[in-house]
Amino acid sequence: MLRKHLDKVPLWRGEHVPVQQLVEDFACYLYLPRLTGPEVVIQAIEDGVSALTWASDTFAYAEGYDEVAGRYRGLRAGQALVLSATDPGVVVKAEVARRQLDAEVPAPTGPGTGVGTGSAPGAPGTGTKGPDRPEGSKLPRRFHGTVRLNSARVGLEAARIAEEVIAHLAGLPGAEVLVTLEIEARLPQGASEHTVRTVTENCRTLKFVSQGFENE
Repeated sequence: MLRKHLDKVPLWRGEHVPVQQLVEDFACYLYLPRLTGPEVVIQAIEDGVSALTWASDTFAYAEGYDEVAGRYRGLRAGQALVLSATDPGVVVKAEVARRQLDAEVPAPTGPGTGVGTGSAPGAPGTGTKGPDRPEGSKLPRRFHGTVRLNSARVGLEAARIAEEVIAHLAGLPGAEVLVTLEIEARLPQGASEHTVRTVTENCRTLKFVSQGFENE
């Protein structure tokens, strides 16, 4: 929702907008949703930055913009962070953040980059197998994992998983990474009609492959 207002109104100030400016915008402009307080905006920013789909659906965050170097300092995306209404940082357009992050990826180093002259047996560039890989061994070609998340900290835990697990896998050449979120809720007191309608509509909007309520 915050990304929608950022783009539609628009609220961007160029390629980014200060966090404090966003808080002020929602407090002043009558055509924006009325909020209970600035913490709602801050929570929306935190959730947006930590989203696994930030590059397409939300935005990034930076501690500031270095006009001389033409780059954002402390640029973060797809990971958890904690902000306040007086935070000096800025919310950055996803496509702008993506360009900087891609440009700052260090050049790969490893086997095949060495010259090979005078190298010891098994060293990069010699074309021989190193001592750490047994003859005939194969590299693993598939990974799977299941983890239980705390329902009160889904955003934070999912962001950490994305940063510490998914990012490493997705960064491998030709990698195809499929991430599925499964939700199972037991409701001893039952779900009200309003809850059923809201959750069902939201699931449909978020393109859930399957979803539904059951009596037992």
